[in-house]
Amino acid sequence: MGDTVRAVVDGFASAGVAVEPMTFESEVPTAAAAADVLGCDVGAIANSLVFVADDEAVLVLVSGAHRADLTLVAEVLQVAELRRASPERVLAATGQQVGGVAPCGHPAPLRTVIDTTLRAHPTVWAGGGDHRTMIALTVDDLQRATGGIEAAIA
Repeated sequence: MGDTVRAVVDGFASAGVAVEPMTFESEVPTAAAAADVLGCDVGAIANSLVFVADDEAVLVLVSGAHRADLTLVAEVLQVAELRRASPERVLAATGQQVGGVAPCGHPAPLRTVIDTTLRAHPTVWAGGGDHRTMIALTVDDLQRATGGIEAAIA
């Protein structure tokens, strides 16, 4: 298990959430690729997207079947400006590369918004810290580990 995946497992454990990372032979950098490998609905994939909100890195967990509405996310976070983070900013904020970002295991906690459409799935799959690793958990686990705000943002 690599350092970034270990940080994710430890991050969830510190929140009282046990996860078992699944590492695949090939990369799963998109929701569609992950759903194909896992044999699940793309909506059960929790994409971890990093944005910059008034110069603060924030995390948005959105169903792979939907796109985050940035106007709604900005309203939930009560910020004036919201833009996608550069790959360099994502790495600095999370310690993980775009395509492998997990909901936790970051150098410091990120303010997080969780898409309510993920609740349609009893099990959701999130990135595990690298391009080949996924973790299965519930939306309650995501909320507990991230302290995220659940909101209709899709």
